[in-house]
Amino acid sequence: MKFVDEATIEVIAGKGGNGVSSFRREKFIPKGGPDGGDGGRGGTIFAIADRNINTLVDFRYARLHRAKNGENGRGSDQYGAAAPDITLRVPVGTTIFDAETGEQLFDLDRHQEKVVLAAGGEGGLGNLHFKSSTNRAPRQWTPGKEGEQRKLRLELKVLADVGLLGLPNAGKSTLISKISNARPKIADYPFTTLHPNLGVVRTSESRSFVVADIPGLIEGASEGAGLGHLFLRHLSRTRVLLHLVDVSSPDPEIDPVEQAAADARAIVEELRRYDPALYEKPRWLVLNKLDMVADPEDVKQRLCKALEWKGPVFSISALNGEGTQELIWQLQDWLDAERQKAQIEQDKADGSYIAEDPRFDTTRGEG
Repeated sequence: MKFVDEATIEVIAGKGGNGVSSFRREKFIPKGGPDGGDGGRGGTIFAIADRNINTLVDFRYARLHRAKNGENGRGSDQYGAAAPDITLRVPVGTTIFDAETGEQLFDLDRHQEKVVLAAGGEGGLGNLHFKSSTNRAPRQWTPGKEGEQRKLRLELKVLADVGLLGLPNAGKSTLISKISNARPKIADYPFTTLHPNLGVVRTSESRSFVVADIPGLIEGASEGAGLGHLFLRHLSRTRVLLHLVDVSSPDPEIDPVEQAAADARAIVEELRRYDPALYEKPRWLVLNKLDMVADPEDVKQRLCKALEWKGPVFSISALNGEGTQELIWQLQDWLDAERQKAQIEQDKADGSYIAEDPRFDTTRGEG
């Protein structure tokens, strides 16, 4: 299936049916009262997030979505039927914008979350509603209201805990295939990855996290060079970025540390230019292809010094799996702690947080 993460659609809700002016006409009842019914409601267009869908390809070709109009009212107190609603199923992580103003309308980041894209028009009133003691033969009725009409832009931002960042051929696809169930295309040429790949890393029966791999970035990506800039938005929902750096060098005349440092600085600069919020995300340095280096520890120390790196750093070989277990265990512990913090903050905001009573803390010694 072709991966599509952006689409523009138009939604037109149904018009409400008109009310009607009608009077009861039966044998032996010469002056029947008003009996005009109301018009039916026009169809509404909804969007619902579905975790079983992972692309917006259905909306690339079906751009217009129009709901039916409600039926007009009839005599004999008959109300018009409401038109059926339309529900558009989109992937979890879809953000919906007004295409004309650029305003963000909805962010569907939970399974089965449902929103109204265009509300159907209300049906008009029949003359049955206008009767009174002073107006016994009303001929007033109201037309149905027009349904909402919008032009929308859909953007998909995949939901992942960890995002892989790096130059083409840094080993991102090899790493995600080694630690997760993802099976991306792997080859010895740049831009093998053409669309984001998601993989689930399971560290135990009850603990896991999701990793996202996007096409490699190159210098100038924030201005449109290469493919990576098209998919940088998918990293915006991640909690932490793994910056993979290739520390091997096929040319013996080039110092691999100097080359790796220059490559790392270029990627960080592209992040800063593309989105300051993405640049400020927690970022871990992962030195890959150390199986091709004579002295891995020396390379690690020199590179950290060249980059003035103070954050977490890991040395791995994605090809043979060396060092990957320690990396995923550290990631799992860090993510669990972050999730716990987020849950506490949410509970505090909801007013449901209960602080632990130290009297019942079983980890403390007696006395």
